[in-house]
Amino acid sequence: MHPQTVSDVMTRKIVTVAEQDALAHIEEGMHRLRFRHLPVVDRHGKLVGLLSHRDLLHVSSSWLSEQEAEQNEEIQRLPVGRVMQHEVLTVQPSDPLVEVGKLMWASKIGCLPVVDAEGTLVGIVTEADFIRLAVRLLGGDIKKEDVEDLANEPA
Repeated sequence: MHPQTVSDVMTRKIVTVAEQDALAHIEEGMHRLRFRHLPVVDRHGKLVGLLSHRDLLHVSSSWLSEQEAEQNEEIQRLPVGRVMQHEVLTVQPSDPLVEVGKLMWASKIGCLPVVDAEGTLVGIVTEADFIRLAVRLLGGDIKKEDVEDLANEPA
């Protein structure tokens, strides 16, 4: 059977951050885990924003600056809420994949958080999920690495 809805392909094991978390070590963790997006949730698991690698690049200090080290120290102390995207497109698990793919294409975005009717984060669907699906439909296979597998890889 071919996948039809977001729930058929979304990633369910999600690494999240909170608005008050400091930016320190987040970029390093994203690189190690091969993530480009981190959903931001409140203490109840409700989606409140999205932090992308691009957001981190926008606030990082230029290596050309004479104050690079001092600026980067200050940036590392910033809370996620200061740099995250507050307005985030979302989808629900029952949404048709074809419509979600069109939305991602038209919006030129690499991921969509998946929320339930109450706004609680239940997954994420990314460009990689669509590539994995395309390869599978073409007769190939790509192993979907688990967060724990990536976290345990040597740095």
